[in-house]
Amino acid sequence: MTQRPDAAIRALRVAAYRVPTDAPEADGTFTWDATTLVVVELDAAGQTGLGYTYADASLVRLIKEHFREMVEGADAFAIGRLNEQLWASVRNLGRSGLAACAISAVDCALWDLKARLLNLSLARLLDTRRERIPVYGSGGFTSYDDTRLREQLGSWVHEDGCRWVKVKIGADVQGDVERVRAAREAIGEAGLFIDANGAHSSRSAIAFARRIAEFRVGWFEEPVSSDDLAGLREVREALGASGQPMDVAAGEYAYTPDDFRRLVEHGAVDVLQADLTRCGGVSGFLQAAALCEAFHLDLSAHCAPALHLHACCAAPRFRHQEWFHDHVRLESMLFEGAPPLNDGHIAPDLTRPGHGLTLREADARRYLI
Repeated sequence: MTQRPDAAIRALRVAAYRVPTDAPEADGTFTWDATTLVVVELDAAGQTGLGYTYADASLVRLIKEHFREMVEGADAFAIGRLNEQLWASVRNLGRSGLAACAISAVDCALWDLKARLLNLSLARLLDTRRERIPVYGSGGFTSYDDTRLREQLGSWVHEDGCRWVKVKIGADVQGDVERVRAAREAIGEAGLFIDANGAHSSRSAIAFARRIAEFRVGWFEEPVSSDDLAGLREVREALGASGQPMDVAAGEYAYTPDDFRRLVEHGAVDVLQADLTRCGGVSGFLQAAALCEAFHLDLSAHCAPALHLHACCAAPRFRHQEWFHDHVRLESMLFEGAPPLNDGHIAPDLTRPGHGLTLREADARRYLI
């Protein structure tokens, strides 16, 4: 039974879409040629809330068969209570990974639905701290040749006004040095980030950082696996001792508050990353933001810029949002209301209720799995 019968969730719908990339892509540890999007929609009182995650199509069955009974009939305003039930229900399945991604999509849909029922933008509902957020251009895949690398990074800086860009490394040490050199030449004095996706050992990461010192890289993301907390700390401490002003960042594979807590308690990062499509949706993202506030760390949002936007406007100690090539392309293709990039920032439309995104069903249908 719901506390507010007029806000009872009447229907849950879920579907998966597989969208090919515009070219083969790779990083230091993985290659891919398509991105899978899982979309959840919830109906209540004539409104529809939308959430999604980037994961696997198997989530469709999990959400339909495991979550539907809990969600349908629940009070759309009682997000905290429903969240506790969802997390408790996956105890024996394992909270991290696919289960967390499924809960993330449902949670985002719940927050969007609540804001729409109140006729508020989600940023206003969450208490807006800023009306636009800075982004950094992210792509630079190891599969790109030098020409495409320079064109992509240079465009983000010189045409779109991004203050920072990020390139993938980890496939080949000597080749990576030249990639970093090409990136620096393409962007001039803008900030340069690198992301190894866990490809290095702590020793090789430290040695690589020394080799590229002349290129003034300000951010080393996942130099080692984010599961290697001691290794992350070793890299971070070595960089600090050397005087290189290079932040160590990780957190995109944190699924629960405990995952974030361990990163922070081990002194593993200078900047904590969080991805609301993995860490429990808007609710989990704000928990990560509160942890950053308590430990005096900055927060950076990982991927899915359109879905993160409103939560980022509300998060304390927020630094920037990743403007990830694949997700920017997909979100602009499939969602009405995806934010445009302007002078290195994106901004929510505060006149639209919820997060302002609606699925272009006719455009998405061709990619339906």
